[in-house]
Amino acid sequence: MELAHSLLLNEDALAQITEAKRPVFIFEWLRFLDKVLVAANKVDVKEKQKKLVEQLTGLISSAPGPPTRKLLAKNLATLYSIGDTFTVFQTLDKCNEIIKSKDDTPAYLPTKLAAVACVGAFYDKMGRMLGSSFPDTINNLLKAVKSAESQGRGEILLSLQKVLCGLGGAAASCHRDIYKNARSLLTDRSMAVRCAVAKCLLELQNEAVFMWTTELENVATLCFKALEGSNYGVRVAVAKLLGTVMATALMPKQAAVMRQNVKRATLEEVLELMATGFLRGGSGFLKSGGEMLKGGGSVSREVRVGVTQAYVVFVTTLGGQWLERNFATFLSHVLDLVSHPRATQTHVEAVYSRRCVSFMLRATLGGLLGEKAQIAAGKEICQAISKQMRAVEAVVNDISGENKAGAADVSASQHVMVCALKELGSLVQSLSATASPLIQEPSIGLLETVTSVLLHPSMAARLAAAWCLRCVAVALPYQLTPLLDRCAERINNLKSSPEAVSGYSFAMAALLGGVHQCPLGIPHSKGKLVVSIAEDLLRTAAQNSRLSLQRTQAGWLLLGALMTLGPSLVRYHLPKMLLLWRNVFPRSQKELEAEKARGDAFTWQVTLEGRAGALCAMRSFVAHCPELLTEDVIRRLMTPIECAMTMMSQVPAIIKVHGAHLKASAAMVRLRLYDILALLPPKTYEGNLQPNSASGSGALEHDPSSIYLRVPVGEAIPGPLPLGVSVIDASVALFGVVFPHVSFKHRLQMLDHFAECIKQAKGVRQQAVQLNIFTAVLSALKGLAENKSTLGPEEVRKSALALVMGALDNPNPILRCAAGEALGRMAQVVGEATFIARMAQTSFDKLKSARDVVSRTGHSLALGCLHRYVGGIGSGQHLKTSVSILLALAQDGSSHEVQTWALHSLALIVDSSGPMYRGYVEPTLSLVLTLLLTVPPSHTEVHQCLGRCLGALITTVGPELQGNGATISTIRSSCLVGCAIMQDHSDSLVQAAAISCLQQLHMFAPRHVNLSSLVPCLCVHLCSSHLLLRRAAVACLRQLAQREAAEVCEYAMSLAKRAGDNTTISEHWNSYFVDFVPGLDLNITETGLEGVLFGMLDRETDRKLCSDIHDTLGHMLSSLAVEKLSHWLKLCKDVLAATTDVAAVVVFEVEKDEEDSEKKDEMDDDTMFTGLGDDDKSKPSVAPRWVTRVFAADCLCRIILLCENDKAHFDLAAARSAQAKNPKGDQLVLHLSDLIRMAFMAATDHSHQLRMAGLQALEDIIKKFASVPEPEFPGHVILEQYQANVGAALRPAFSPDTPSDITAKACQVCSTWIGSGVVSDLNDLRRVHTLLVSSLDKVQAGKGSSSQLYSESATTMEKLAVLKAWAEVYVVAMKIKKEAQSKPSKPVRTLPSLSRLWLAMLRDYALLTLPAEFSSQLPPDGGAFYTPETIDTARLHYRSSWAPVLHAVALWLSSTGFGAGEEELAPAVPQAASSTTKTFEESVKDRMHLMLGVSIEFLCFPRPEEPIEHVMSCLLALFTLLESPCFKIHIAEDQLLAVELLNVLHRLLLTRDPPAVQLQVTAVVQETIRAAQNHLQRQKASNEEEGEKDSQPSVGEGGDTGELVPGKSLVFAAMELLVFVLVRHLPQLNARVKESPSHVPHRPQRLPEESARLVANTVSILAELPSLCSPAGSMTILPTVLFLITGVLRETAVKTADNSVPVTVSAALQGIKTIITSPLARVESMQTQWTGLVRSSLASVLEHSQPDESRPDMDEVSMLTAITLFLLSASNELVGVTVLQKGCMDRFRNALKSSDPWVQARCYQLLLSVFQHSSRALSTPYIHALAPLMVEKLKAVERSRPGTAAELQAVQEGIRVLENLVGMGEEQNRVQLLALLVPTLVSYLLDENAISSAPQVSKGLHDFALQNLMRIGPLYPAAFKIVIGAAPELKIRLESAILANQASNRAKAAARQAQPTVQAAPTIKLKTSFF
Repeated sequence: MELAHSLLLNEDALAQITEAKRPVFIFEWLRFLDKVLVAANKVDVKEKQKKLVEQLTGLISSAPGPPTRKLLAKNLATLYSIGDTFTVFQTLDKCNEIIKSKDDTPAYLPTKLAAVACVGAFYDKMGRMLGSSFPDTINNLLKAVKSAESQGRGEILLSLQKVLCGLGGAAASCHRDIYKNARSLLTDRSMAVRCAVAKCLLELQNEAVFMWTTELENVATLCFKALEGSNYGVRVAVAKLLGTVMATALMPKQAAVMRQNVKRATLEEVLELMATGFLRGGSGFLKSGGEMLKGGGSVSREVRVGVTQAYVVFVTTLGGQWLERNFATFLSHVLDLVSHPRATQTHVEAVYSRRCVSFMLRATLGGLLGEKAQIAAGKEICQAISKQMRAVEAVVNDISGENKAGAADVSASQHVMVCALKELGSLVQSLSATASPLIQEPSIGLLETVTSVLLHPSMAARLAAAWCLRCVAVALPYQLTPLLDRCAERINNLKSSPEAVSGYSFAMAALLGGVHQCPLGIPHSKGKLVVSIAEDLLRTAAQNSRLSLQRTQAGWLLLGALMTLGPSLVRYHLPKMLLLWRNVFPRSQKELEAEKARGDAFTWQVTLEGRAGALCAMRSFVAHCPELLTEDVIRRLMTPIECAMTMMSQVPAIIKVHGAHLKASAAMVRLRLYDILALLPPKTYEGNLQPNSASGSGALEHDPSSIYLRVPVGEAIPGPLPLGVSVIDASVALFGVVFPHVSFKHRLQMLDHFAECIKQAKGVRQQAVQLNIFTAVLSALKGLAENKSTLGPEEVRKSALALVMGALDNPNPILRCAAGEALGRMAQVVGEATFIARMAQTSFDKLKSARDVVSRTGHSLALGCLHRYVGGIGSGQHLKTSVSILLALAQDGSSHEVQTWALHSLALIVDSSGPMYRGYVEPTLSLVLTLLLTVPPSHTEVHQCLGRCLGALITTVGPELQGNGATISTIRSSCLVGCAIMQDHSDSLVQAAAISCLQQLHMFAPRHVNLSSLVPCLCVHLCSSHLLLRRAAVACLRQLAQREAAEVCEYAMSLAKRAGDNTTISEHWNSYFVDFVPGLDLNITETGLEGVLFGMLDRETDRKLCSDIHDTLGHMLSSLAVEKLSHWLKLCKDVLAATTDVAAVVVFEVEKDEEDSEKKDEMDDDTMFTGLGDDDKSKPSVAPRWVTRVFAADCLCRIILLCENDKAHFDLAAARSAQAKNPKGDQLVLHLSDLIRMAFMAATDHSHQLRMAGLQALEDIIKKFASVPEPEFPGHVILEQYQANVGAALRPAFSPDTPSDITAKACQVCSTWIGSGVVSDLNDLRRVHTLLVSSLDKVQAGKGSSSQLYSESATTMEKLAVLKAWAEVYVVAMKIKKEAQSKPSKPVRTLPSLSRLWLAMLRDYALLTLPAEFSSQLPPDGGAFYTPETIDTARLHYRSSWAPVLHAVALWLSSTGFGAGEEELAPAVPQAASSTTKTFEESVKDRMHLMLGVSIEFLCFPRPEEPIEHVMSCLLALFTLLESPCFKIHIAEDQLLAVELLNVLHRLLLTRDPPAVQLQVTAVVQETIRAAQNHLQRQKASNEEEGEKDSQPSVGEGGDTGELVPGKSLVFAAMELLVFVLVRHLPQLNARVKESPSHVPHRPQRLPEESARLVANTVSILAELPSLCSPAGSMTILPTVLFLITGVLRETAVKTADNSVPVTVSAALQGIKTIITSPLARVESMQTQWTGLVRSSLASVLEHSQPDESRPDMDEVSMLTAITLFLLSASNELVGVTVLQKGCMDRFRNALKSSDPWVQARCYQLLLSVFQHSSRALSTPYIHALAPLMVEKLKAVERSRPGTAAELQAVQEGIRVLENLVGMGEEQNRVQLLALLVPTLVSYLLDENAISSAPQVSKGLHDFALQNLMRIGPLYPAAFKIVIGAAPELKIRLESAILANQASNRAKAAARQAQPTVQAAPTIKLKTSFF
């Protein structure tokens, strides 16, 4: 379509398409024009302007739809503002003509509306350029308003708003007229018109001063009237108007004040006016006095809510600083509202008014004030509470009764109390630990104030005070235990006051309910305390009738609250609880009858309350301790429950006798009974349900038990509904649970009973009864569906169907919805095609015939629900009919209600049919577009349903949307057009739907969604006042940021650039975008979108929204942070640095404590009000709150983690050079000081969570930067300069009042810091070290320390953290000591006591890891560091800290010889000393078993989530232990232990990959094998001493038979493990691999370094194994061992560039040598086997020792070395085996002929060792075969002199062999031998002319030859003479060379003297000498 568009409308294309598609075509052209005009060339525009104006004005009269007219008007206005303006007046006149036209037909209406829209747009865009034409236009519009219908009125008012906006102050002459006309329309019957008027008046008040001066009261009254009967949209618009006008009246806009001297309203007047609306509604002051005195009807809820919103707008507009200054006035005013009798005429109304006032406080206080100001506000609230309380106490204590009005005051004060306390609670909870100054400051006395309210006569106030205390305890967990103690003490002291018993028990219950939010918990003993108080209350309840009720309620409430502490605590009190429950209820029917006979009204009330309480405690037990619900316990619970059920059936009779006031207590019992039954597994109990109804909203006093239950997600404060409603809700829930378990007969009875009830009820009651019944039926059907059971036989179905069908055309829409749902659920449960078909058909017929709205809506929903619950496949055959009917209904323009329901059903069908709907997508989509283009925007429900349909359709088409086919392109562009129309809608829900549709589209077809327009639009929505819109925008951003974070941030920044002047934004984002909450205009600064999102985190309270913001920032961070480091670090730093000044204030006060209090108060006020004078708008109003700061600290850690992949981030030198090259680049290390500063700020904050995050960041920084060197000071690291900061950040965490979790974390950081090796100087470490020492004292204090605030497991956590930290430090110290052999960097005086603590801890850990079946073996009073009650939580703490301790203990034990000589020190651990003192040996043994047990238990099955460090610590500990001789003896004596250990290690290798682990495992195996070897040698030695030389049995494994038993044999276990390692790293070794058909032979290649080390270790251990066996045993394993070792040699002998020998090869060679030279060769019985073995091994080496095409880079040298090894070490076995001999000779021959000089040289060396072998039988054949070849090779050198040092060396090695042969020859053959050697050497000499020009290497050869000749001459003078004499030319050459040599200069001589020393030894040596 884009192709068809140019600036002008393509009229030919328009003519070609069908009538139906034209509106879409035109709309698309207008969208295109809107984008292009702004960017187009002005000349271009002016050329075509005339034609364009014609086309556009032509469209006005073509009846355009709402979105089209909006765009049309915008384009025309833009066109004139860009092009020439001279025809603008003609166009304006044309529009005015159309508006004046008398044609009132519906067909002409769109044209009129389009003209109106154009007028508005012209003035909006050009304003004063249109000169004096405005009075006519305005009058024209005002005239038209009078006769227009609702759509016209709305449109005209919006146009007027634009006219006013464009003209500004210029239109002053018309302001009064507009005001007069608009005034009457504020109470228009159409809600859309009311909204439009409110917007118009809001625009007017900017300039019209009279609105907020003389007319102020009238405006207020008008607004109150407008709120009556309003909907949400109207309330928002009117509240905005009212709030803004009031704010302007108080603080007028500067410009207006300058023009006229106006009288400003005072704050009191303004608030008084608003209060009128809240208290009296729209009746105002104009009515006659009489009605007001009578106290008239109550105010409608709409008005009250509207005024509440207006208050919030009022305060928001004035801003946070105004609120800070005037908070006291505002608070007292708001609290007066709720104490006014008009606001609290009935209980329900009072609850509602309280909610309104709470909302006002929360929305203003919570959002606008920073933390510091919030604390000041908290003080104000405290003062207000104590003032109220004083008044109440005066009334209560006034016995004389003079104060008659007092009683009314008391009841009014309860509502004030509730609001104030709720807000105080919310405030403290949101401040969390930052609220500590508020709690601690004695002048405020917050806790005293709140506790005093616990004695308030009203229950609501007492509950609110209890709730407030719970908030304090959750925010500041260290207050929890003291508060509990204080309440317990007060209950005991004030037992005789009913209020005290009730209030303090509420408080205790609330505090117990808050424990689950405090991770550190409370001491276990508090549970016992609560139980004893509760028991006492229940026991003494009967003693005093004045208190019985309160004591009973209090006792059960406490027990119910106790259950929330969970099974670990309740377990101890369960028997007592079961007993109490049993005793509350009568045991039998007989007792029940007796009870009925004797009670009076009061005893019945107490009894019923007691039973309700007992059932409530039961419910709490079942809900919070499911683990304790065994069969037996359930059985014992059922007894009282069954009693309660029988009692309930008797209650009506009791109520008849004793009066109706028992009804409430009875209902409470029923509620509790239903609640607990719904939680228990359904037994067949049947409910008899009596429908009853009530309405109202939630408040704590409706159900005190909610004070300790978990708060539902998303709510700040629990609000249980009134008792009547709760009972119905509970019965409905229970009905759903029970129904599936009831027989069909009973089901039928119930359904018939329901039908009967509905018939009987009349009027309003019938609706209520029907609603309750339907909810129950729905609940039952849902229960059936979840249990996968059926509804029952035909008659049950019939009855249910009759019930449902009757309600499908009920006038109440909620009932119709319920009926539709029920029908769908029923179809799902019955699940038979015929049944479904019958239901569908009924609805089809009904819809075809019915004309009334009610039945058409009901049955269309029924169709939707049928498809939804039966699913696409089950209802596929009805799809076509359903869709066609619903599409027809959706087009019914006469009733918008029918359209809405039909579209909703359609959306359900599209959703549930999935791909089956694909055939109907096009018609549905075109319908959706048509409706979007034609339905007036005021029908928002239709638009919302259209949005739902569009979303469902996009999902149905799904990934196909990426395609490029014609149909898909059309579908896609239709979807995009639909989204664009919805984005432009004025309703927030429709906009939200548009965003989620675009989000879907982006998921399926990301390339086609234009981010450049979507992202700015989302950014604008981020500060919308509508939560749903903000949610949608953030959810969409989250998805976009996941893929294209960079683009998203870029587009957001472009919006910031455009925002330079506001006009452009409003041009770009149609005018409605800018009218958001005042003071929250979008402000994207240089921090970009990230900054805005961080700012939102401070304001938003919605959980889903915040978590989406976190995710969005997370995605941006992970893709952008590394490139834009400074930007992100600055963001985090700004957030963290903006801590509130609370800390400063507190410090300030502490120092000046001694000054008198008045001065202090003054100073407080000063600190509160400083900096308020300069109203600097650029600063954000609120400093980031602690939650945001915690998130920023987490971001910091993530940034550090993200930088890990690039080493430059952690290398200062590299970073500096990189920055020099690229100044834009950014390295983390350059920001180190910032990182430290941020971590320090966080770690020393008030907020506990922030401290934790800060310490975590500090630890990360230390770990990552510990090893970064400081380039300017070699030998130092950069972190050294930050010692002071680290010390200072850690110090506060060790203060006595710090919570355990922070201290534990700080210990971790300490050990990381000490262990990181950053600081080596002891004095520098002392700071941190003393902190650890101080904490160690805490640990030694033992269990019974008195002042305990948290649970025992918190103490466990802290102590274990300290021990772990010490362990880590010790491990590092020992490592340093080992390397340096100097004194350890740790004072040793703590060691003995530390080691005892460590051992005690390991003992605990070992006991705690026992499986459950051994739990009886655990010590009854707990371990050294845990108590039996907290065993479950303690396990977790032990699990995280045992590993370093194990390692430390191992080091300590091995360094002190298992703790020798420390026995005489006093025991450090306060443990009951066992009476039998163990001997040293026994204790050693115990310790060994402990260490081994812990290690093996862990290594057997390390959980996947265990960190790899634990595995390493454990292996290192084992290795350390095995190094100590003591332990070696121990493990070798008990061979099964060693086998077990090896098996466990084998299993560990199977599961853990990291090379470090595997290397460590081999080290442990090696030590184990060594231990066994030592043991074997001791055995042999002792046998030899006993002199049994002859009859010596074969010592070692395998005995005489050579059999190794798996499971018992150490060797076998070791073999298993070692073979696994080898095959893992060299799979080629496995013979089976080669046999498999898929095997591709691959070349040997170099192993990675770690694997190579591993294989080398393994090979060397393998070679040791035979020494553990008897001769027979070793024969069993040797074939395998040799096979593996030769295999390793074969696979890893690969040539390297520098000719070095790989570690694996040298290990294999060493192994071969070890085996061949072993003493086994001398055992006679094994001789033949042995020989065979050696020969076959050599054969297999020979087979693979030659490079061929499969292994071209084979390392021949290594193979030759191996062959030589065999020849030298096993000469006896190999002499005379011709095959092998020939093979060996071939190998040597090939090597001599090799082109590689290095191979030749090595070959000569090896040959030399063979030739020199002592056994002549071996060496002679080799000499004969190979010497001639050598001579030939050496002779040939004369012709080709060596060119490189390597070649020279080869020649030298060859000559050396020849020389040796000469020496070996007998005297008579010496001449022949010399005749070979001497001429060869002489031929190497150069003549004197050639020497000077010869290359260096050639000269080297000459010198070498000369020296050798000069040495040989004197050795064999006679033979030498003969040889030289025989050939004169030799003699001449030699002599000339000698002469030349003597004549050479000094330098030469010096060089020659150095020469012999060089060649004295062979110049090549293997790293390990194998010979």
